[in-house]
Amino acid sequence: MEPISLTAALASFDERWSPRIVTAVNDYDVRVAKVEGEHVWHVHDHTDEFFLVLDGELHIGLREPAGERTVVLPKGSVFTVPRGVEHKPCAPVPTQILLFEPTGTLTVGDRHDPVPDHVDATTGHALS
Repeated sequence: MEPISLTAALASFDERWSPRIVTAVNDYDVRVAKVEGEHVWHVHDHTDEFFLVLDGELHIGLREPAGERTVVLPKGSVFTVPRGVEHKPCAPVPTQILLFEPTGTLTVGDRHDPVPDHVDATTGHALS
């Protein structure tokens, strides 16, 4: 058990939309990812999804009962997408994020649109 540098963790890979697991807390993974461009519309039926923007800016499109809206998260912002809410992250500039998700949660959720080649449908990768 040693401290983990998020700067070093993020420097260890270049892939976009391909999170790395930096540690675990109880039954949750703490993941970091580099993101740019659009993800995919998806929904997590059984879990919330927590986002912290470490650098850059993240937009999250939401499809809610009242209609569609987009939340904008500048550097240092946090946002939780409630379980069951369809959402689509998008980064207009290169962005670094930290996520909390139950171990084994798929990055494209339980239901999703077709997954483009630039999005890694994974439960997270170990740091190398």
